[in-house]
Amino acid sequence: MKKIIAFAGSNSKTSINKQLATYAANSIEGVAIQVLDLNDFNLPLYSIDLEKEKGIPEAVNKFLKYINDSDGIVLSLAEHNGAYSTAFKNLFDWLSRKEVKFWNKKPMLLLATSPGQNGANSCLSIAKDRFPRHDSEIIATFSLPSFHENFSAEGIKDTALNKELNEAITSFKKAL
Repeated sequence: MKKIIAFAGSNSKTSINKQLATYAANSIEGVAIQVLDLNDFNLPLYSIDLEKEKGIPEAVNKFLKYINDSDGIVLSLAEHNGAYSTAFKNLFDWLSRKEVKFWNKKPMLLLATSPGQNGANSCLSIAKDRFPRHDSEIIATFSLPSFHENFSAEGIKDTALNKELNEAITSFKKAL
């Protein structure tokens, strides 16, 4: 059975991006899903001085093992001031110091959402440009605008958005 990891680029305990990533991952039939939480990977703020002094933190190796042991990745990015959240950017920086091409060509379903109408598209755009430089294999992307109006425990309320997400999920599953 294929294994996928799902996580949010957020450390919020009530992350809407974690909700979206978990929902999307659970919509994929016939796979084992491991939902990760950035709060379980306690990392100091990256600095070259800290890396030289103490090396790469064990949490980085642990996260990288999850990536390496998976067959695919579902990631939903939170947007803070038009870019990645600090928690995700810090993890990203540490991972890239351990292994530059850390995504290891794993198929990726790249998502983003926000409370606003932009749906974290600025952050999604940054990731679509940056991630391939680290060996990502972005299969499909999806942005959900106005999370609280468009999402419920049952899923995406808006028919057109729900169809768009399902098409992205289908493309991702085929790539596994």
